[in-house]
Amino acid sequence: MHAKPTPSSAHLHAHHKGDAKHTHVAVGRSQGALAFALGLTLVFAVIEVLTGFIANSLALISDAGHMVTDAAALGLALLAQLIAKRPPSARHSFGFGRAEALAAFVNALAMLAVVGWIVFEALHRFRSPQLVQGGTVFVVAVVGLAINLLVAWLLSRDQGSLNTRAALVHVMGDILGSIAAIAAGAVIYFTGWMPIDPLLSLFVSVLILQSTIGVLRDSYHALMEGVPNQIDYLQVGADLAAMPGVLSVHDLHVWDMSPGQPALIGHLRIGNLRDWPEVLAMVKDMLLTKHGIDHVTLQPESHD
Repeated sequence: MHAKPTPSSAHLHAHHKGDAKHTHVAVGRSQGALAFALGLTLVFAVIEVLTGFIANSLALISDAGHMVTDAAALGLALLAQLIAKRPPSARHSFGFGRAEALAAFVNALAMLAVVGWIVFEALHRFRSPQLVQGGTVFVVAVVGLAINLLVAWLLSRDQGSLNTRAALVHVMGDILGSIAAIAAGAVIYFTGWMPIDPLLSLFVSVLILQSTIGVLRDSYHALMEGVPNQIDYLQVGADLAAMPGVLSVHDLHVWDMSPGQPALIGHLRIGNLRDWPEVLAMVKDMLLTKHGIDHVTLQPESHD
């Protein structure tokens, strides 16, 4: 009598004919673009930080602060994408796709901290105006704007990733910060009106805050295994209950295993267990075509 072979992790994660078509590994992500954007942002962030303090411009320092957090955000995005490519293991049966949502959440929290610091410093400068070198601010901000536009274009090519979206929010904040710094530099250079520096910094902070809260909400929702935004949970339950042969539905759960990969588990009470293969085929086809849910695990139960 032969002993049964011990199943391996690869065997247990394998998908057979009729199973879900998704993979547990993140694909289609461009690490090259992220790495280039990271290097470009990091180099200019150092230059802009030094120039910002030399020129004594809060608008420029704010933009520099954004770029420093951008470098961290891009680094986290790159690391998360590399982690997300790892295959499932005996310890992580769903793989590592949710690392992207985690990195996006951390990036959003970091951006909130930066916005808080900018607001605090701007209010302080309203009370105690400081001399700003408008010409230096203008030149450096123009260069920063060009770099931020290039980085934003690179990241916009991968909008399917929640994590890249979070990094893009940072860069969009930098674009606004560069525009504000350019305006501040020009106004100070031609008029000498110093309050424009903290005033524009506050305006940019409000715009950045709106986008940051959106990323924070989406990443938190994914980490808490919430129902994907594009899926109507109640309608899914109603459609399942309306399928031929299905008497009722209970213990139904819908969530994202990783961004863009919804999964469903539940119990279906059916009239005749012998009809289960046909019922299951119809249910899986309905869930995929109507709701975009490919990873489905259902348990049939007798009406008795």
